[in-house]
Amino acid sequence: MPVLDSLVIGAGQAGLSTSHHLRRLGLDHVVLDADAAPGGAWQHRWDSLTMADVHGVADLPEGPAPGAGAEPANLVVPAWFADYERTHGLPVQRPVRVDRVSSDGELLVVAAGDRRWTTRTLVNATGTWARPFVPHYPGMETFAGLQLHTRDYPGVGPLAGKRVLVVGGGASAVQFLGELAPVAWTTWVTRREPVWVDRFTPQQGVAAVAAVEERVRRGLPPLSVVGVTGLHLRPQEAQAARLGAYARRPMFARVEPDGVRWADGSFEPVEVILWATGFRPAVGHLAGLGLRSAHGGIQLDGTTAVADPRVQLVGYGPSASTIGANRAGRAAAVAVRSHLLFHQRSPGVHRRVE
Repeated sequence: MPVLDSLVIGAGQAGLSTSHHLRRLGLDHVVLDADAAPGGAWQHRWDSLTMADVHGVADLPEGPAPGAGAEPANLVVPAWFADYERTHGLPVQRPVRVDRVSSDGELLVVAAGDRRWTTRTLVNATGTWARPFVPHYPGMETFAGLQLHTRDYPGVGPLAGKRVLVVGGGASAVQFLGELAPVAWTTWVTRREPVWVDRFTPQQGVAAVAAVEERVRRGLPPLSVVGVTGLHLRPQEAQAARLGAYARRPMFARVEPDGVRWADGSFEPVEVILWATGFRPAVGHLAGLGLRSAHGGIQLDGTTAVADPRVQLVGYGPSASTIGANRAGRAAAVAVRSHLLFHQRSPGVHRRVE
């Protein structure tokens, strides 16, 4: 098998943007996607998440994003991605779940089961959906009810009429409460007091991205961009607000088989615990490259891994938002080209990418 100029892992928004720009630059590459169909993480979202509910979907290069509306996001966005792949002839191979990436001299070897690809550079665009985070609290393994994470949220129907404890201080928790409070008994708990804003401004977005960029520049684990912009109630959450759903309580002391015990010793019966506690970057397959800094994160210079400039990360840290992912795709492709300009294209032959 020939040596590739680059290989992209993941065909979500960041991966498709990167592939588009790699193709435009004339770089030989493939995109490996773990899913059986186009759509990235969007195809796995809950049915009640509509295009009006999402925090905006940024355009892909030469591909305008679908507008807001009542249609389910898990149908609209995958259809858009599929059309984009076809229209631009992107070299996506699926389903291919990458197990590990290793270094072989100046080259990188990407393994998926018994299949192998050899490449001069790598762009990791695996996002976070494959790695849900659930914190551990005393007694949670004894809970006799139903425990769900955001990625398992079944929608309102199965939870109607139940006592639901929503854990987490992000936008997903706010949306879940907005849907569930009118039809279920809900309690909201967070580790920190929520910060509410009247509206999101471009200045807040810039400041949030800058804060996350500074963390990854220092090699610290990234924070969510949304997590540092504050929370905002939309019109569709007004009924839940009137019902008191956003009266937050501090974290419970422990979980018991049929509920939670608060720090003051009082007990609250619970049938469902919904962990809206976020995700972590899905980068375990890169462990063999030794990219992590002493601070526990992957230090980046733009999208380039400082520990190994052959590797670009998009959809990580500041590019984990839809707008950031698209911009990062172009930056990663340009960085790949710059790296190849000064390295061998084939054994024993030194020539630059034109």
